[in-house]
Amino acid sequence: MTVRGMLTASIAAALLCAGSSHALAQATAKGAAKPAAAKPEAAAVAGGSEPTLIGQFGTWGAYSATPNGKKVCFALAKPSSSKTNPPNRPRDPAYAFISTRPAEKVANEVSIMIGYALKPGSESTLEVGGAAYAMYTQGDGLWIKNAAEEERMVDAMRKAADVTVKGVSSKGTETIDVFSLKGLSQALDRVAQDCRR
Repeated sequence: MTVRGMLTASIAAALLCAGSSHALAQATAKGAAKPAAAKPEAAAVAGGSEPTLIGQFGTWGAYSATPNGKKVCFALAKPSSSKTNPPNRPRDPAYAFISTRPAEKVANEVSIMIGYALKPGSESTLEVGGAAYAMYTQGDGLWIKNAAEEERMVDAMRKAADVTVKGVSSKGTETIDVFSLKGLSQALDRVAQDCRR
């Protein structure tokens, strides 16, 4: 399992074990190979660290954790609305998060845990501020295809009211998740303050 997968499982398992109402986070490494799907048993291998809520801002929570002694901070939110086509298809909860990992020189990395296995090779998009960003998919995660666009995407997210994420499951179900961006700027500012390089 990749370091990215271990961090993902570690933080996700810690959040789930803590019973957090904001639950589920994933830390991913920019520039690394595409992420492996998270496996719960990796939490023990990764030396789990329970994330701490450091502030709630609108719909976004700001968290910090220290898996394997390396600080990770992230902003996390659940969708304000979710639709499937065909309607009412079962899926796990979806989460959007923006992570900062000073030890890896990563700041404001956007990822989505979509709540189902994505169709291999399918196109997913994140739409914000009138622009659409192509997302690459693996397992149940989405990351921006062109890392050079990520800073512009985060700036657009700071200014917009919401973001729409579209995906297709391995069974062909289309999903549309809308995340409110109320409080995101404050959450990102708190993450930056708490996770200085």
